[in-house]
Amino acid sequence: MTMSNDSDVLVVGAGLVGSAIAYGLLRQGLTVTLLDEGDVAFRASRGNFGLVWVQGKGFGCSAYARWSLASSRLWPGFAADLLDETQVNVELVQNGGFHFCLNTQEFVERRERLEWLQAEVGPHYEFEMLEQTAMRGRLPGVGPDVTGASYTPMDGHVNPLKLFHALHKACLGRGAVLHVNRRVQDILHTDGTFHVATSNGAFQAPRLVLAAGLGNKLLADKVGLHAPVQPNQGQVLIGERIAPFLKNPTIYVRQTDEGTIQIGDSMEDCGFNDTTRTDVLAGIAARAIVCFPKLANLNIVRSWAALRVMTPDGYPIYQESRSCPGAFVATCHSGVTLAAAHAMRIAPWMAGQAQPDELYVFSGDRFLDPHRELHNDH
Repeated sequence: MTMSNDSDVLVVGAGLVGSAIAYGLLRQGLTVTLLDEGDVAFRASRGNFGLVWVQGKGFGCSAYARWSLASSRLWPGFAADLLDETQVNVELVQNGGFHFCLNTQEFVERRERLEWLQAEVGPHYEFEMLEQTAMRGRLPGVGPDVTGASYTPMDGHVNPLKLFHALHKACLGRGAVLHVNRRVQDILHTDGTFHVATSNGAFQAPRLVLAAGLGNKLLADKVGLHAPVQPNQGQVLIGERIAPFLKNPTIYVRQTDEGTIQIGDSMEDCGFNDTTRTDVLAGIAARAIVCFPKLANLNIVRSWAALRVMTPDGYPIYQESRSCPGAFVATCHSGVTLAAAHAMRIAPWMAGQAQPDELYVFSGDRFLDPHRELHNDH
């Protein structure tokens, strides 16, 4: 079997997580080979909602709230760098986002959640709770059955497909080698080198990054890491292009830079099933109409289901192997929000710089404690 040994780092997985890390490694002056399973893989990178979202994340785990906020602050520079290198505008808009509350209990719980986060993170974690009149002053099209909303200036959105394209273009422009249809079958670590056997050829390098999404569960074990990820399904509806009416992203509905309406989201534990179901899509549509009654006559042009990459507690895993130094795992379900941090904070650590302080919380070893109580609040 032919062996390739042309790079400093092998990155397994060329989705948003893997390509963002690869881009960051290239910026550190390392050479990179990306191994991607191809379109037979579950493509969370092509099925997400496109939010750069901070508010509400990390309730009960303030390190994750700080990590998400830090990434959102890196996003303007990150997007500007991608535009400069690739001439691809990822359509970043960070003008704040709204989370709708559909009854009084949701409104009260939302306030308590954000107050806890603000107390933990600091006063720069800004938010407003808007009762119905104030909310409709900000968003005139909101329906009368929406009780209120939380608003934070921290949130925004991008075009995720343009982001995916820009990252690949930037990586290739910096000399990365991308191999598709390379399903990793085995990994060996000998004499400081990682030997990776795939369905079409073998590769080796002194550093290895596992960013294979749901595939990390099996691959991590091969290099002494623990990544107990599971799929969680989300379904999305896309409506036709209409005149601009929604300038800010919301948790359930956003208008893209192209004018289409994106409606979500659902969360279901149904294994590796990535097919849509009419009852779930009907529920998503009904909720969107409650939020914005004008959408009742919207023509739906397509729908899909995609699988999130979820850990038992919903938070990321970032870790270097102790038994196989130079092997790293990176997995999360917020590949868009955290893309800037992956390129500008995670990649320098993987290239040899100090580990960011926030990351010690996100070791996969936390799931090996049989007494640890896990609560997935995502």
